[in-house]
Amino acid sequence: MNEPVSSETYSAQIRRLAELTARVSAQRSEAHTWHAQQVAAAERAVAEAAEQVRRAEAEVDEAQRMVERVDGEVTHLWAQLRARLGGGTRRLGDPPGPVRGAAGDPVPLLHGVRELLERTGQPGELPGSVNPLLIACGVGGALVAFLLGIGARALGAGSGGDLAVGLPVLALVITLLGPLVGLAPARLLADRRHAVLTPRPMILVAASGLATTLLLLTVTYTR
Repeated sequence: MNEPVSSETYSAQIRRLAELTARVSAQRSEAHTWHAQQVAAAERAVAEAAEQVRRAEAEVDEAQRMVERVDGEVTHLWAQLRARLGGGTRRLGDPPGPVRGAAGDPVPLLHGVRELLERTGQPGELPGSVNPLLIACGVGGALVAFLLGIGARALGAGSGGDLAVGLPVLALVITLLGPLVGLAPARLLADRRHAVLTPRPMILVAASGLATTLLLLTVTYTR
């Protein structure tokens, strides 16, 4: 026959059961909280990973657009360079490709190349080193004009009628235009050097031509 349980033992068992129930409930609550935290952390990690993927895709798209822009600009600048060099462009070949390991923004470099091509394409003034050639143009032009004038006068002297009157006048006009004849070869010289025939070389050519014409007239008509 079972012995009766004392009230003190029963109360202790009840307290023990209550403590165990509270402990289990606390552990269950802690487990639920931990699980919720882990789920939230996993969701945040997934969201961050998705955002990183989105940013990476955007960077890839931007890099692709930059590559296309740079390639187009390089092709355009290369075409301008070939146009500047003219007939010697066969040795250039295709535009250069990207340099392995190169870093930095290529846009400023392309701007620098574009400005360099623009400065290269703009004609400048003839340097002072070509002054002897300019003087030679003036002297040669005046000499040619003077010889043509002598030929026209000689032809007029041997002719009659209107030619005898008109050819000496034409000879005088040709002789007087002699100082300006040298501007034609001077212009060719400037074009060959990709320069502009500014007033300074024009005055130099005209002055040397005028001096030559005056010298030839003096020598011819004072003999």
